[in-house]
Amino acid sequence: MLHDLTLWMVHWASTPGAEWALFWLAVAESSFFPIPVDVLLIAMALATPAAGVRFGCIATIGSVLGAVAGYYVGVLGGRPLLRRWVSPERLARVEGYFQRYEAWAIGVAGFTPLPYKVFTIAAGIFRATLWKFVVVSILSRGARFVGEGVLFYLFGEQIGAFIERYFNLLSIVFVVLLGVGAYAISRRSRTRSA
Repeated sequence: MLHDLTLWMVHWASTPGAEWALFWLAVAESSFFPIPVDVLLIAMALATPAAGVRFGCIATIGSVLGAVAGYYVGVLGGRPLLRRWVSPERLARVEGYFQRYEAWAIGVAGFTPLPYKVFTIAAGIFRATLWKFVVVSILSRGARFVGEGVLFYLFGEQIGAFIERYFNLLSIVFVVLLGVGAYAISRRSRTRSA
């Protein structure tokens, strides 16, 4: 079934409505759809590398709007549903962790292959700060999708196989570098204030 969905997504790359398909699939992927929007984005950018940045912006806008929809799904109905399967103690513990690391959780999920929809709904369930959620979603999804578009714009078709093969590894390296940078900034600010 997932294979058929992927083929269905890729077929949109060669249609006149490709950009609208990219937008709506990005909306859906951030709130419920199981296939990453990168599949269509990469297919479109392979066909027209010069438009890669535009495609990345379209995917980012759609993804952030879908993330906000997922957030409100979590706000409106996620907690009662979660209470059916999770004990109150465990729910409180997870909520504490999520609120403590909400920007990191959303940012890492937004950039990496983790299922973003889980985090958008969780952000609503655990009442993440909406403006922070939106800003981090724009930054992380933009870094991912616009970054892919920039690579296609600069390197054309040959970057497609590289992204496909090493995307997970590149995501991990990016997150590690981001964490090291945040730690260094935090440590430096503590030594200045001491």
